[in-house]
Amino acid sequence: MSDKRYLFTSESVSMGHPDKLADQISDAILDAMLAQHPGSRVACETLVTTGLAVIAGEVTTNAVVNIPDIVREAVRKAGYDSGDKGFDYKSCGISVVLGRQSENIARGVDKDGAGDQGMMFGFACTETPEFMPLPIAISHELVKRQAMVREQNIIKGLRPDAKSQVTVAYVGLKPTRIDTVVLSTQHDPMWNGVAGQKKLKAEVIKHIIKPVLGKWWNNQIIIHVNPTGQFEIGGPHGDCGLTGRKIIVDTYGGRGRHGGGAFSGKDPSKVDRSAAYMARYIAKNIVAAKLADVCEVQLSYAIGVAKPTSVLVDTQGTGVVADEWLAEEVQRQFELTPRGIIESLGLRKPIYHATATHGHFGRRPGECGVGTFSWEKTDKAASLRKAAEKAGVINAPHAAVEPKPAKKSAGTASKVSSKVTSKSNTKTSSKAKRHLAMA
Repeated sequence: MSDKRYLFTSESVSMGHPDKLADQISDAILDAMLAQHPGSRVACETLVTTGLAVIAGEVTTNAVVNIPDIVREAVRKAGYDSGDKGFDYKSCGISVVLGRQSENIARGVDKDGAGDQGMMFGFACTETPEFMPLPIAISHELVKRQAMVREQNIIKGLRPDAKSQVTVAYVGLKPTRIDTVVLSTQHDPMWNGVAGQKKLKAEVIKHIIKPVLGKWWNNQIIIHVNPTGQFEIGGPHGDCGLTGRKIIVDTYGGRGRHGGGAFSGKDPSKVDRSAAYMARYIAKNIVAAKLADVCEVQLSYAIGVAKPTSVLVDTQGTGVVADEWLAEEVQRQFELTPRGIIESLGLRKPIYHATATHGHFGRRPGECGVGTFSWEKTDKAASLRKAAEKAGVINAPHAAVEPKPAKKSAGTASKVSSKVTSKSNTKTSSKAKRHLAMA
């Protein structure tokens, strides 16, 4: 793996993408219920299409909320504030079809068991200061920048729907250059036609792509902006949106595995969500402790059963301690029952609407309010490192350092670049070589 050359691609979507709009609505409803009743059991699904939002699922709560008002506010925040955009928060129809949680499921959760069976994965690596893979990190920054440019009218006539895609060239585990960038952005009719699209492409490169790529930018990068020719019709008017249909965007952009369970609209008794957050928390702390340069964690659960049915740590040949030891130490240091996960990460709070755009991972703890993105903390790194040193499973002390979180701004990728092209990835490559030689 240390000298293999390959391309890897990840994508992200904007807050105005119909699937992401559905996620935001579902999580806004969840937050409203948790704000009044932290013990709410919520499984809220949303469908959005031309002029209509349908809210369905199972909810057991003491909260009293005005769901149509919540839906309209979520749609407004996403940027759909005019009928010209094909979807308008003031006039869209709203249908609410919510039932109660099944008593069979509730019985298991009441005993502090998992709300469902399944497997969940978490991932972390040293490619960026946020311990995220570079392709998905840049993809998120592109659509985040598109939203800012649209909202501040830096490029006139942009609309909310957008998608990004980034292809990175690797040698082994080290990203070496950006190969291709794709950005499709919905726009007003003023940009239609060949001449209009040519001008729009220049504006998008200038105000969105170059600022995000920073030091990664070079004139050899292949750039596609609205490759179909134009993108006037978008959002729910152009494509039906559903909650939970962007699970790879929500996680690691295809790097690492995914258990298949969606996040948005689910309260934390659903381990699809809470255990995936815990798996990321574990993986990130292992990498922050400098015990590995790449780490994937799998947890699995049976419905109604509190303890996980399995715990797996896979450092993919980059670990400085045995994966088996890490799996055992994880079970000593982290609370892995549903109740333990909820309490240790503070998941009964209304913190979820912020997760429904720009990814659930790679964020700063507290960046969208108190308690948000608690699973991004690296407060366990020092104790993991100390345990490894005390057990004598690593050769020499090497104190874990709390990393300085990167500022989430248009220049994030330029900060990422200095991290990736420096000694962190040299270490990754050399460690991979050593472990391959020993295998």
